[in-house]
Amino acid sequence: MERLSWTGALGPWLVPALEAALVALALAALAHPLALLAGYRLGPGPEAARSGPGRAARLTGGLLRLSLWALAAALAAFLIGGLLVPPEAKGILGRIATRLWPVWLSLGASFALVALFRRRLGLLGHLLGNPAGAVGLALVMFWVFAALFADQIAPFDPITDVIAGMKNKPPGTPLPAPEGTYGYYLLGGDALARDVFSRAVAGARVVLAIAPAATLFAFMVGITLGLPAGYLGGRLDLLLSFLANLVLAFPVILLFFLLVTPEIVAMGVPTYMAGALFLFPLIFLTILWNSRFRTRPPLRAALIGATLVLGGWLYAGLAWNADPFGVVSMPAGVLIVFVSVVFVNAPSVFRIVRGLTLDIRTRDYVAAAQTRGEGPWYIMLWEILPNARGPLLVDFCLRIGYTTILLGTLGFFGLGLAPESPDWGTSINAGRGLLQFVPFPPLVPAVAIMSLVLGMNLLADGLREESLRE
Repeated sequence: MERLSWTGALGPWLVPALEAALVALALAALAHPLALLAGYRLGPGPEAARSGPGRAARLTGGLLRLSLWALAAALAAFLIGGLLVPPEAKGILGRIATRLWPVWLSLGASFALVALFRRRLGLLGHLLGNPAGAVGLALVMFWVFAALFADQIAPFDPITDVIAGMKNKPPGTPLPAPEGTYGYYLLGGDALARDVFSRAVAGARVVLAIAPAATLFAFMVGITLGLPAGYLGGRLDLLLSFLANLVLAFPVILLFFLLVTPEIVAMGVPTYMAGALFLFPLIFLTILWNSRFRTRPPLRAALIGATLVLGGWLYAGLAWNADPFGVVSMPAGVLIVFVSVVFVNAPSVFRIVRGLTLDIRTRDYVAAAQTRGEGPWYIMLWEILPNARGPLLVDFCLRIGYTTILLGTLGFFGLGLAPESPDWGTSINAGRGLLQFVPFPPLVPAVAIMSLVLGMNLLADGLREESLRE
């Protein structure tokens, strides 16, 4: 078999259109700032401040938007065309698009549901009217669905499928002895003759299994400590703020190197840290139910009991690897990474929650709750926290992006995760030695990290804009 081209039979038709759209976008991106500057009067006086963009700026702005739509249309044509053309006419992009069909189907269904229930979904429903938020949501959901359907998308096992003769091969290289329907390494082979495309898809599952969960745990810790620090103040605030600043002042990379040191691991330091940090979700939920349903003792007892039983089971398995049923556990390397991420992010969340609480505790509805005789935890969790959800939701999205970069950094330095792990940081580290000659093994996971982080940042921008409008 011959090596695949990138575009297949669609190349002669769509490549010129894509090149024209890129050239138009570049020219419009250069011309628009110049037109904006030319449209403003540079002389002194109030007339300079009142003068705005002129006709040329509006024209170049329209051309910029038009070129963006043309580029999006060309990319969509590649995608749709790659799905529809016969198998023998598909190039690399077409075959990748075909492998990703569960993602496209899930994305279409998700956006249709968001549009259908737009009014009931609050901020999420409003994102469809926000270009940055919609693009960010699409990028994030793309990787979420890629992680969910990784077994169906990846044509090869990312760890065990090593095919002789495919070491450091370029994209579209046919297998020496193709088996079944998978006759190519679509994005080439790495230094151990593994499929780069399969490892990139499987890496999304590793990253998205750790980053959101670790960020959520960090928020549990930060909220549980930040609310009383900001609301009650005094010595408690002084002590917790000092501890948070102490952790933030500690060199992060040094912390990671210490936690993976064999002597530190043998002492059980990561396990003890997990035992302390993983208690906070149980504490948070117990206080939440107790403060909300204190006037309904049977319901409160049922919720707290269910939280302690189910949460205690998860806590024993995740923190101490002591699940009596042998169902819940966390590998030692993943535990180190998880604890490191929570430990580093929790003080930043604490400071944000504390600052928001200091501001919100002076509002009239907080004074009204105090007048009704509500307890401090009820006021903190059910009056202050809901009114801080906008900034916290934006920070949550941004922090998942930061955590993704942090996981890539840890994998790149070989800290925590196994060397054969398909996570993106480990894949970049494994392929960086031959970057000049074989760029795709490290380039593909790097682009994956960039796209996911970009999606989280755009999603956070969209949520912030929509929350301000409300």
